[in-house]
Amino acid sequence: MAASSVAEDFLRTKHVKFFSRCLQVLPEQYSSLDTNRLTIAFFALSGLDLLNALDTIEEEKQDIINWIYSLQVLPDKDDRGKNLSKCGFRGSSTIGLPYNESRDPSSAVNYDCGHIAMTYTGLASLLILGDDLSRVDKEAILEGLKVLQLKDGSFFATPEGSENDMRFVYCASCICYILNDWSFINRDLAIKYIQDSVSYEYGIAQGPGLEGHGGPTFCGVASLVLMGNLETVFTSKQLERIKRWCMLRQQSGFQGRPNKPVDTCYSFWVGATIKLLNAYEMVDFPNNRGYILSTQDETTGGFSKWPDCHPDALHSYFGICGLSLMEEPGLQPIHPALNISQRAAEHLQCIHNSWKQAKS
Repeated sequence: MAASSVAEDFLRTKHVKFFSRCLQVLPEQYSSLDTNRLTIAFFALSGLDLLNALDTIEEEKQDIINWIYSLQVLPDKDDRGKNLSKCGFRGSSTIGLPYNESRDPSSAVNYDCGHIAMTYTGLASLLILGDDLSRVDKEAILEGLKVLQLKDGSFFATPEGSENDMRFVYCASCICYILNDWSFINRDLAIKYIQDSVSYEYGIAQGPGLEGHGGPTFCGVASLVLMGNLETVFTSKQLERIKRWCMLRQQSGFQGRPNKPVDTCYSFWVGATIKLLNAYEMVDFPNNRGYILSTQDETTGGFSKWPDCHPDALHSYFGICGLSLMEEPGLQPIHPALNISQRAAEHLQCIHNSWKQAKS
């Protein structure tokens, strides 16, 4: 049966309960993701935001904000320059530090460092919760980000070394955009890395010489949008080719690359790329919506990557994002480049304005 012929209702109330549970307790199967706890919290918080349901956690908001700040890796108290390279947000306290929102930064343990993706999701989560970022050590985070950039323009995830690919170029771009400061990274090198990662068919890969894929295509395009360089880096002809590659990824929902099955999350990764390329009117809304709703769990709420599979936080969030892009009734509009609600993005703009006034 074609996805477009499946008549299903959007189960908003159950999805609100699903994301609320993600903030409280998770199944044993999530234990391997404990070092990424901050990202899972981001999926839940941003999901609730898009669902217009942040009021359901109103009493817990300040506790969550304090918990996020407790994950900020700060400079050494007595010698500020001593561990700037490790600053950012860690994903959880799994490394052995007990939860303490006012922890003395000089009590850091070996291998305690920020992670580029956790820094992005931590900052984004604070914005979603309405925080003013006043407790963020902007300079330390940007110094920590600076040491992560490689000579080819890409970024490591941590200063101890890790994978380096397009995902972390995007995280770095979001961090610089949120903190309103691009001076700590080499933007030209990052742009060249994106250009060098365009495949022969005009999808963007995780790195040069690799296969074009929906996720890094979003990361590359969104990074250039945040930098304000999309139309100066790519010609109109090249942008049309990237757009064409993205449009060919729609089957019912979207696939991440040719000859692969459709997957709920690509309704955001590819769909948001198309939105950033100003071509979203070309998307087949009924088929895309039908596929996304075919993956929602009618019992527990949430979405899975494929129909009749168990829902998870990532696909649940990106399923909501895909519906938001199509202006599903009752959902907040999304800022496709930052991957947060327009409401949170407008709050960020107010923060930027207050920083500008403070400097003048």
